[in-house]
Amino acid sequence: MWQLIKFELYKIIRRPRSYIGFAAITAIVALIHLALYVDGQNFVAFFIQQLEQSFSLQGKIINGNLAAWLILQTLIVQMPLLVALVTGDLLSGEAATGTIRLLATKPVSRSSIIFAKFIAGNVYTILLVLWLAIISLGIGLLIFGSGDLIVLNSAAITVFRADDTLWRFGIAMLIACLSLSLISTLSMMLSAFTDNSIGPIVATMATVIIFTIIGTMEFPLFQKISPFLFTTHMIVWRSLFETPVDTNQVMISVSVLIGHIILFLSITFYYFNRKDILN
Repeated sequence: MWQLIKFELYKIIRRPRSYIGFAAITAIVALIHLALYVDGQNFVAFFIQQLEQSFSLQGKIINGNLAAWLILQTLIVQMPLLVALVTGDLLSGEAATGTIRLLATKPVSRSSIIFAKFIAGNVYTILLVLWLAIISLGIGLLIFGSGDLIVLNSAAITVFRADDTLWRFGIAMLIACLSLSLISTLSMMLSAFTDNSIGPIVATMATVIIFTIIGTMEFPLFQKISPFLFTTHMIVWRSLFETPVDTNQVMISVSVLIGHIILFLSITFYYFNRKDILN
């Protein structure tokens, strides 16, 4: 099994598209850091001008914690595409090139092949999130220093002390890993049903976009459907930047995400073990 996993990781490393995600994240984070460094004061002043009429704000408002929070808000929505670009052809790519038949001749089960690809896809996903954490929070703290985090949203304005943010970012990144693992499993499942590498990537993103639109539109029908969509639970990391943290909702969302991963992986096992890959 370990040899299969290493082989799958090697194939991911060899693909040029595997580096698109890292390059895109690096470019976007660098641009946000540059914008905050050059024009951050005007950006923050626009949002807190009403707040300053009632409160006196002192200290470093623009800091590494604020930069990391802004980057998370911006990038988490786009990262499913970056993951699907790599995991969407884990099976369909093999079928398109005919190498799936070579794998079938090896003394390993189809279930082992699926599991190895699942692990390799998740390793890639974790590395992508880890890279995001390093260059958003780590580099942000080096450039802007630490400081209290002011979170602005439609419901409230919350201020978190600098020593109360690290664990929130840590759990947020873990939830991001889980959410993107779901996307990785979904795209791999879809790739089991086709020999076309583009189809699963497009289908994965179409699913994410449609579910996201349904979850954000305030029609009564959509509001009833929204709790059952996995995209609704992928953004539960935002609850960590509220006070108090809705621990119950976080646990429910994590359970839903894990349940979807198990469901998608089970479907992949069931279908691929019965699929005719020798013709």
